[in-house]
Amino acid sequence: MECRQQQSVPEALIVGAGLCGAAIARVLAEKGWKVEVLERRNHIGGNMYDYVDEHGILVHKYGPHTFHTKEKRLFDFMARFAEWDEYFLTCGAEIDSRFTPTPFNFTTIDTYYPLGKAERLKNIIKDTYQGRETFTVVEALESDVPEIREYAQFLFAKDYSLYTAKQWGLKPSEIDPSVLKRVPLRSSYKDGYFDDEYQVMPHTTYLDFFNRILSHPNITVHMEIEALEHISIDENRRINIDGKPTDKVIVYTGALDELFDCCYGSLPYRSLQFDWKYEEKDSFQNAPVVAYPQAEGYTRITEYKKLPVQNVKGTSYAVEYSLEYERGKNEPYYPVITENSKERYAKYQSLADGIAGLYYCGRLADFKYYNMDQALARALDVADKIIRE
Repeated sequence: MECRQQQSVPEALIVGAGLCGAAIARVLAEKGWKVEVLERRNHIGGNMYDYVDEHGILVHKYGPHTFHTKEKRLFDFMARFAEWDEYFLTCGAEIDSRFTPTPFNFTTIDTYYPLGKAERLKNIIKDTYQGRETFTVVEALESDVPEIREYAQFLFAKDYSLYTAKQWGLKPSEIDPSVLKRVPLRSSYKDGYFDDEYQVMPHTTYLDFFNRILSHPNITVHMEIEALEHISIDENRRINIDGKPTDKVIVYTGALDELFDCCYGSLPYRSLQFDWKYEEKDSFQNAPVVAYPQAEGYTRITEYKKLPVQNVKGTSYAVEYSLEYERGKNEPYYPVITENSKERYAKYQSLADGIAGLYYCGRLADFKYYNMDQALARALDVADKIIRE
């Protein structure tokens, strides 16, 4: 019997066909596992899904996505399944009816400060943060240097606090500081949103990438299936599929609280709503992605003919609104990370860790604000762990 068990083909059921689910599926399939992927949407690709709209413009259905990483191993993994073009994302913000690049840099100082004061502030920043390309707004707000603190307070009042309130539905003081640190301040005129060595977008589409990564004889994908209608945890902490115990490995990439019927209460996530528009003009705004902290209601606008650059007539753009996630009504996008939510998540994590054969991964399941490369790194680690165990 032991010999037969060793020779049997291991099986995995993966919930979600986004980047984490697809990457784990591919790694396991190449190791000889039989893998089923359940996806509740009518398409693969998760929030990276893209398509060509009625105006012939390639757009991202769930908000802008560019792949960037400092790690060659992560880029090499992506490069196995698609051809990638260099793409250096530029972003901005409209403050007091004027445009400034983000992350905020010396151009920001020139835009909002009189000449003499601007020159003095730039020199102070260079001296204070010597040898550093960036610093956080949290550092600047706590700086002992009055000029730096004043600059940070200006940006906090005009941008960070307003954007945070709209994006998260909370006061800035209630948000984990890691969120405020995601968009740093630059100590130079350098432009561009990221500094990673690898910054790319697919030569064709993200959908092509997902079609290729999931194209393996050991992988079967089922779409428009709500996995939680079939998967449950019984009183013995065993995983059941359609009411029967299973020996399959289960990889879950959804919201972890929902796997346990929110028994400790719901975890907070933010959702998004997109107001899609098209105009017969060559350009709508100064950068592909622009934040509008002082605007009423919406948070940012993404102009997709610039993401990537497309030689097409007219322009399609999405006006983005942040709202509370309601299960069954909209999509969870961002975990709202506070001290209370971290404590609640730890309870669900403890439950999940006590269930044999269950693995979880991704922005929702890990309750972390991952970039794409961070999600991929986590997925590859989980895949290796499954194979080892």
